[in-house]
Amino acid sequence: MEKNSITEKSSTESSIGEKVNDNRKQLSFFEKVILVLLLIAIAYAVYVFFTDSLYFDHLVEEDGFYEDLTSIFLFFTSFILLIKFFKYQGYYTLSWKISIVLMTVAFFFGGGEEISWGQRIFQIQSSDFFKLNNAQQETNLHNLVIGHVKLNKLVFSNMLSIGFGIYFLVLPIVWHRVPKIKKLIDKFGISIARPIHLLFFIIVTAIILLLINHSRKWEVWEFAFALTMFLIVYNPLNIKEIFSKENH
Repeated sequence: MEKNSITEKSSTESSIGEKVNDNRKQLSFFEKVILVLLLIAIAYAVYVFFTDSLYFDHLVEEDGFYEDLTSIFLFFTSFILLIKFFKYQGYYTLSWKISIVLMTVAFFFGGGEEISWGQRIFQIQSSDFFKLNNAQQETNLHNLVIGHVKLNKLVFSNMLSIGFGIYFLVLPIVWHRVPKIKKLIDKFGISIARPIHLLFFIIVTAIILLLINHSRKWEVWEFAFALTMFLIVYNPLNIKEIFSKENH
């Protein structure tokens, strides 16, 4: 009798584990639509690049179509984090709260920087400081030049490229395989990309780098990055650990 009870318990735990794993793999209809739109937007960029170079220049110019989309999805990501902060902050520690607030501010900052805080939209003139110290004479920090060093290249290109390379390629692996690091990641509410997020991001990155031979192709890539980050934060692989009222 006791043996049967143990067997039934083991079977129940196994089925629960399988259910959790299945849930981790599931994407909502909304997410699938967004991923399809991502592929369409990238395919459209490639098509225009090969068929109408002048119009492609227009699409990737400052405050152009793809730069505006990048800003929009960075703002969306910030708002999603803010909503989740107010929804779940009562169930997590101070470390989680501080981290989520910092990430919310970071994505909002990124969205504002992308469009120079609406400078051209509202036709606001740059101050003398930015006219003298900004490579494009815009009201933003990422185009500042300090000495002969461009912040855009040093911080926003080189350092962030390394950081996001670690985030996309290393963090998902260590989250799965190193329990102590997994616990630390979850403690600070860091969203882990699902395999489908990584797959789509790698595919669109390859398409952009291999097919679009243009100096401003990175505007298209930044849009793909912003949209991918929105999807990751919206429904991360570790959603049960960092955005849940269960087990807290």
